Amino acid sequence: MTDLLYDVTEHVGVLTLNRPDAMNSLTYQLYADIEDTVRASKARVLIITGTGRAFCAGDDMKQILGSAEPAPQEFRDRAKATGGLTPAADALLHTNIPVIAAVNGPAVGWGMELALMADIRVASERAKFGELFVVRGLCCDAPGLGRLAALVGREKAAEMLFTGDVIDAQQAKEIGLVGRTVSHEDLIPTALEIAAKIAKNPPLAVQALKAGLRRTTEPDWRDTGRWAIEQITRLRGTEDSKEGVAAFLQKREPVYQGR
Repeated sequence: MTDLLYDVTEHVGVLTLNRPDAMNSLTYQLYADIEDTVRASKARVLIITGTGRAFCAGDDMKQILGSAEPAPQEFRDRAKATGGLTPAADALLHTNIPVIAAVNGPAVGWGMELALMADIRVASERAKFGELFVVRGLCCDAPGLGRLAALVGREKAAEMLFTGDVIDAQQAKEIGLVGRTVSHEDLIPTALEIAAKIAKNPPLAVQALKAGLRRTTEPDWRDTGRWAIEQITRLRGTEDSKEGVAAFLQKREPVYQGR
């Protein structure tokens, strides 16, 4: 793998999205690499972060949203195996390994979904958060539906989802989206410090606690994911969604028609 780096030290695995020139946007291959790495990991704690100035800018606009071609067959087969839930999300939402997001810059679109799937979020002062799906004429993925309101309350979640507004790290801390904000230089050391504390605890007990949190506080992720993907698939065929993508690529304001 070159677009995803993975290193394990003292039971802490660090996944680093490594497409800095593309703001760590997600390709089909990078989605698959995240899924495979999480499923195969034997670490006691996982940290997810990005190289360069972004955490993750969501889907690669040209390859995924800007293309009329269907997803590669391998990716579609992966989705069938998870009942429709995005496979990388399925891996992250069902792993019993604690996950920490070290958000080093913008986390937007599926990048924000990636941050939401972590158990603990530490944000650099340079971090920004935005769902953005609505301005592409789309519905968000399962984590935005199942985690955002639980963290920030339904009203604030509705505001972020319906407007597509982007908020900074301080605002994210104030509304409870992230647990703490730190200077950019302290981001990885802080995430590693938290991870080390968790990794020192009995791993089976930690895993049981995470499974218990999922059992008592979260929806049926595959059912929610199946519904979300159905909506995204339907909405991708609308004129508004095509206009949202075209406007982004052409660097202009979109004009939506409601069809």
